[in-house]
Amino acid sequence: MKIDLTALEIKEIGPEEVELLTRYRMAYLTELQGEQSAEYQKKLSEDLSLYFKEALAEKRFFAYMAVFQGEILSFGAMVIKKIPGDFNQSLYLEGDILNMYTIPQARRQGISALILKQLIDEAHKRGISKISLHTTKDGEKLYRKYGFSEPIYPVLELCPPF
Repeated sequence: MKIDLTALEIKEIGPEEVELLTRYRMAYLTELQGEQSAEYQKKLSEDLSLYFKEALAEKRFFAYMAVFQGEILSFGAMVIKKIPGDFNQSLYLEGDILNMYTIPQARRQGISALILKQLIDEAHKRGISKISLHTTKDGEKLYRKYGFSEPIYPVLELCPPF
């Protein structure tokens, strides 16, 4: 599928589109982690819908989608976290990018870059001081092009069981 980027529309996703966010998050997770049981998919879908509804209402989440000729091709989102400050600033806002997803037939045409740019611009407007993300090997080149790099300090995780 060849996309004319000049005909592409980048739109903010609002509370009325929670079902859309949920559906695309499920597609992203299925592609990344494989099929899950119908029972678990139903529960996850319900939990995601509730999360997106609350997070959008509380302004701690924003998302954009790319639409071409009425078809949604791509989307991306950012979770906003407020964290305690330091001697430079009393509070900080940090953003975590997630849900970067483009349908397979529209990939490698620059659509994700447009979504990423929109997310970064909005983060700047909202006073977000740092943006983080997890990436796949496929996405790493794009993110590095926009200035993402390894953190200054090592990031360590503790995963269950602990």
